[in-house]
Amino acid sequence: MTSELLDRALVEEATKKSGLIWVQGAPSASAADGRGAPARALWHVWHEGAACVVGDGPGEQPLPGLVDGGAAVVTVRSKDKGGRIVTWPATVVELRPDSPEWEDTVAQLKGKRLNATDGEEMPGRWRRECRVVRLVPRGTTLPLPSDAQAAAPVPTPATTRRPIPAALPRLLRRGRKRQR
Repeated sequence: MTSELLDRALVEEATKKSGLIWVQGAPSASAADGRGAPARALWHVWHEGAACVVGDGPGEQPLPGLVDGGAAVVTVRSKDKGGRIVTWPATVVELRPDSPEWEDTVAQLKGKRLNATDGEEMPGRWRRECRVVRLVPRGTTLPLPSDAQAAAPVPTPATTRRPIPAALPRLLRRGRKRQR
């Protein structure tokens, strides 16, 4: 009993203080290899005993493998050092937009959402286009893996900067001489 209470306290405190959690959804029935979707870094808010996330809409974080009633594994990192603190199993609970729980959770998420383009209209957009999910801890914490758990990056259309043109430093020097 004491171990279970300590696990619950560790999960809650670590998750509250971390800005990101790594979440891996359970494997789908169509997954041939039996593995779930890759773990994703998700911003969240701890609210009423669960990590709450919003996503799967335009401009929001993807939530692959998180299905209502399914399972997930959550890894919490240290906000200071970035290392893993705790890994815990979760039950996925998708909130219905017409429920009081959805309203309470969205109010908490809205306060933590950074760089929102639509400000006060955000809850309405989330209601129409997104999913709000609670990750409820269940059971005891999982042992931390001994290896790095590094994986190939998820494919994305984003690109990195290209090398600067070779002539650019010369052009910049020439501009400084004219200013003098």
